[in-house]
Amino acid sequence: MVAATTILAIIIMWSLLSGPLDRRGITSALFLTVAGFLAGGSGLGLLDISADSAVVERVAEVALVLLLFSDATRLDLRSISHELGWPKRLLLIGLPLTMLAGVGVEVLVFPTMALASVVLLATMLTSTDAALGQKVVSDPAVPARVRQALDVESGLNDGLAVPFFLVALEIANADLDTGVTWAVVSNMAAQIGWGLTGGLAAGILGGLLFRFADRRSWISADWRQIVLLAVALLAYTIALTLGGSGFIAAFVGGLAFGSVSGARASVVTLFAEETGGLLAAVTWIGFGALALTLVIPGITWQVILYAALSLTLVRMIPVAIAFADQGVRWPTVAFIGWFGPRGLASLVFALLALERGVPEGEVVLTTVVVTVALSTILHGLTSVPLVAAYHRWYKGHTAEHSVAAEATPSTIPRRRRQLPGADPTTPSSDRETS
Repeated sequence: MVAATTILAIIIMWSLLSGPLDRRGITSALFLTVAGFLAGGSGLGLLDISADSAVVERVAEVALVLLLFSDATRLDLRSISHELGWPKRLLLIGLPLTMLAGVGVEVLVFPTMALASVVLLATMLTSTDAALGQKVVSDPAVPARVRQALDVESGLNDGLAVPFFLVALEIANADLDTGVTWAVVSNMAAQIGWGLTGGLAAGILGGLLFRFADRRSWISADWRQIVLLAVALLAYTIALTLGGSGFIAAFVGGLAFGSVSGARASVVTLFAEETGGLLAAVTWIGFGALALTLVIPGITWQVILYAALSLTLVRMIPVAIAFADQGVRWPTVAFIGWFGPRGLASLVFALLALERGVPEGEVVLTTVVVTVALSTILHGLTSVPLVAAYHRWYKGHTAEHSVAAEATPSTIPRRRRQLPGADPTTPSSDRETS
């Protein structure tokens, strides 16, 4: 009970201070991780959490699922196909190149590590987490096209990385019954195919039923929010039952539900989003209390070097290649390249690998934890100054080049939830806060 009390006290403390801290670039992940570390085994010893607990893994997964689903619900499925240029390049060019770059750098930094473990680590640190730089994807000072490229990339790359991660995990544990190429292709087909199936089935059916019942005023006010949470979890469980990616199902399900339900996001997403946020908060506290404490003895200069390279060159060079010949200026390329935080997805992968056990697991787990911790600190603290600096450059650049690639209007309407007390006639971009 001491651990539960401590966790709840930390969450209450963040809730009370979240406004002023967030405006200064102190994200919830950063605050909760530090608080968890201070309250855990390295500090006051108030948090006794087992890394082997299946509950820890499930909490992290469900948190990510709910956040992916609720965020995707705000995207317009009918318009998104017209604005996939930048996200498509980040996903189809940037993501695989990031994996390859990660493998190349790891071979140099960890020359004695088995190749299977090298590939596994690279896949674990490929997915990005927009929540660690939330200001970047929510602040109207950042061009809409840049915000939505990062947002859509973050929503989809978790699921796309899953097949590579699972195959790498099987290779590392020598569990493959077929060739590597066939394993990658078949696993990817299963993860994406069944993930899409689960997401579309739950999202479309749930959205249509919601629309049908809502038009007849059958849904009581108390249950409107719960419908979306149940649909999100349904998409997740269907995908897992069929052998697909629950993360792809969550994002695709959110797109489908938002498109066919006809509901305003502010009406139906709040409970699911806040529940996901609460579970994510517990995950970050546990990360600080347990993971950082466990890996401190295993931190070496190689681990720190790779973590730094993973967040910079390994991410930024593939992004630059993905945007080659697109007329995108280097400040935008650098901005998008830098804001590729590693967060919940990497932690979920680490928990899965810990559960299965992998060769050189201590080095792999230590590197993931240090990279996520470094990302939590750096991406949180740099979001405010870099958004301001990029906005100044963008204003000057578009004043001279009105047809700049960054200034292209986005056709993906964002259904941000309405803030309390906001004037419903005010454009959403004017109501959004950091």
